[in-house]
Parts: sequence; C-alpha cells; structure tokens
Amino acid sequence: MSPIILPEFPKGFHIGPLFIHYYALAYITGLLLGWRLVRRMCAEKPVAASGLQVDDFLTWATLGVILGGRLGYVLFYQPGYFFTHPPAIFAVWDGGMSSHGGFIGVSIAIIWFCKKQGLNILRFADRISIAVPIGLGLGRIANFINGELWGRPAAPGTPFAMIFPSPDAGGIPRYPSELIEAATEGVLLFIFMLLASRSSKLRASPGKLTGLFLILYACARIFSECFREPDPFLGFLSFGATMGQLLSLPMIVIGLGFIAFGAKLSPNRDDVP
Repeated sequence: MSPIILPEFPKGFHIGPLFIHYYALAYITGLLLGWRLVRRMCAEKPVAASGLQVDDFLTWATLGVILGGRLGYVLFYQPGYFFTHPPAIFAVWDGGMSSHGGFIGVSIAIIWFCKKQGLNILRFADRISIAVPIGLGLGRIANFINGELWGRPAAPGTPFAMIFPSPDAGGIPRYPSELIEAATEGVLLFIFMLLASRSSKLRASPGKLTGLFLILYACARIFSECFREPDPFLGFLSFGATMGQLLSLPMIVIGLGFIAFGAKLSPNRDDVP
C-alpha cells in the first residue's frame, strides 16, 4: 500500500487583520466545549459546583493549561535551552507545550479555586476530568495539521503510513502518531470517561473518576508514544522509553491512589478535600 503524501497545510487563517493559529483554535474550542460539559456535569447529583462557579473557573483553567503547559515543556523537555534563553520561555507562538505540565497547572488551579470557593476538591476534579479528553484530542489534531510531532518510520506497506511535508521528517513513510493520539487520548478516553460518569456509584465517591482518568490517560499515552518519533533533542531515555512515557508512569500510581482513597470514603461525603 502506497503511503499518503501530505501537503503542507497552512498554520491557521485570517479573520480580517487577525491571524488565528489552528493550535490556538484547538485550545479555545477545547476549553469552551469542556466548560459547557463541566457545567452540565456539575449540576448532576451529587452537585459539585454551581453554574456560576464553573463559569468563574474557566479563567483559572485557561491560565492553568497555558502556564502549566508552557512551564512543563520548559522544565521537562528543554531546560538547558530556556535557562540560557529566558525570553524564549514567553514565545508560546513558536510552539512547545506539555500535556503533563498542563495537568499540573490545572490541578493547582482546581485546588486553589475549590479552597477559595469552599468546594469539594475531589468531586470538582472528577467533573473536570470527564471533559479533559476533548482538549487533548483537538490539540493532537492541530499537531497533525501543523505537520509536527510525527510518528516513527513505518514498515513498507503499513496502512495509513504518511509522508510529512517537513524536511526534518526525511520524506519517508511514518506513522500518523498525532491521529493515533487523537483517537486514544481524545476520542476513546472521552467515551470511557463519559460512560464511567454515568455510574452513580463512581460519581458519589470523590476521587474515583479522577483516578480513572489518570490511569487511562497514562496507558493511552504510553501506548501511542510507541508510534511517535522521540523529540530530537531528547531521543530515547531510560529503558528505551520516551519522555512522554516516563512522565506518564507516575500518573498510574497517583490514579490508583485516588481510587483507593475514594473507595474508603462513604458515598456523597463532603468533609473530604
């Protein structure tokens, strides 16, 4: 089977004098769709937050995603470069965001916001976790359109192998790892989380949905990274793993901890963090 030769897609489009990057559009769309879903989920019993509180949290979620994602990339992927070129840290338009850093940023935002509003942190985090795959999937589609974060070389005859337009991709057939990640970390994870949220037992035990999300995301990321070309400035790390895989391993442990903690709680308790 012949590989699919991809054209060089534009990075965005103009609305008058304003140029909209597809990557920025993915972030905006993911946040807005997630906001609408979380608003509805928080209203279901046991109630996690009011609609107005969810509206207020959108600003903090945006800051958590952007600041956490950028700082995570700086610290996890290229600390040496950014410490010697500090102004480049703020050049987010040049690319460089970390999903794991975004998780940390949003986690801090959730804790701070819930403490301020007097909300149950774990119950609110459970509702947020249901919507996160929307943004993850859209972000990976934007990566594909931008022709970045492509996959490893594919064996001859591999179905859906693609030749990416960037000269750095070498003009050889590669796995469309961005689409694999969009399917696993985005579509499939969203379906699993949505189905899990229909369980009244899971909704009533704070922390279980969050733990489930962390475990499923980590497994999806570790799997999909098997098809993704490692970052050229890092390559393969310990035991032939990529940075994305190594950063995902602690999420499994943390996720199991959340589920174990939730299992010890009486349903619908509000006197927990």
